[in-house]
Amino acid sequence: MEMMHLSRLPENTALKQQTLPAYQLNLSASAVLSIFFATGGFCLCMGIVLLMSAKSTKEIEINYTNMCANCAQLRENSSNFDKECICLVPFYLPEKMEGNVYMYYKLYGFYQNLYRYILSRSNSQLVGKNIWDVQSCSPFQLSHNSTPIIPCGAIANSIFNDTITLLYTLNSSIHIQVPLLKSGLTWWTDKYVKFRNPRSSDLASAFAGSSKPLHWAKPIYELDTDDPGNNGFVNEDFIVWMRTAAFPTFKKLYRRLNRVHYFVEGLPAGNYSFNISYNYPVTVFHGEKSVVLSTLTWIGGSGHFLGLTYTVTGALTLLASFAILAIHLMLKRSKISFLYE
Repeated sequence: MEMMHLSRLPENTALKQQTLPAYQLNLSASAVLSIFFATGGFCLCMGIVLLMSAKSTKEIEINYTNMCANCAQLRENSSNFDKECICLVPFYLPEKMEGNVYMYYKLYGFYQNLYRYILSRSNSQLVGKNIWDVQSCSPFQLSHNSTPIIPCGAIANSIFNDTITLLYTLNSSIHIQVPLLKSGLTWWTDKYVKFRNPRSSDLASAFAGSSKPLHWAKPIYELDTDDPGNNGFVNEDFIVWMRTAAFPTFKKLYRRLNRVHYFVEGLPAGNYSFNISYNYPVTVFHGEKSVVLSTLTWIGGSGHFLGLTYTVTGALTLLASFAILAIHLMLKRSKISFLYE
């Protein structure tokens, strides 16, 4: 019995006997206060810099929900779903937008963060591994004739499909279409890792025998017939939409300015208009939609969330530092008084 008891003991090594050399960090009160003050000062300064940088961006938002009310009424009637409706939305740009300018579409009241909505997609299909895998795409798995839907799922079925072009009024009689690029909109990992087409020289034959999503005007292999590299699952508008938003009000990158001819330095001030092919219904869920033109800085767009987070964190840390300092001085004085008594 004694031999069996001894055999269960851990080996007599420094690791198993927990006798390895160790260092215990003992910080003094001055060191802790220095760290707190340095952290609070850094966060506060960084927050101010971020807020000032975000404020330097130029942005204009045009809400066209009510401006295109006639098109909304026409398109949201199921009997007129296939009819095209063009809406012209004029606006004035008061200041020049210098540098790179980006166009976004913005939706209000659309919840992309619902659990069942997020799960309704097929990742094996989107990477081109097995395009017939539709098991996780409920309720958008099969069409009315029981053929697999490609791409399947609720996210793909609800893709934003308004077509937006920007026109610049050079003078009262000449309207120039602003050159916009539909490439460079996605993350590199999305374009070349998470979304891939099946290995086939002809996408149409690769997707033969499938059905397009219910609310799509074209099948997946005809999203961009002008650019084969922007077609199928690697279409950048499709990829941008498939990255779901966390909040019900969100904007997604739609186009970016091609800085040529009149627009080498950016968008000049003046009269513009959006030419919108109205397709996407929003009044059915009491939502709204807008187009946003914006410049960017080294930290991104005009959002103040990051700057406010740093500022609040820095301010609270500094307040905590002063409170700790006051407590430390009080205890120190009490200790000195006790020693002299």
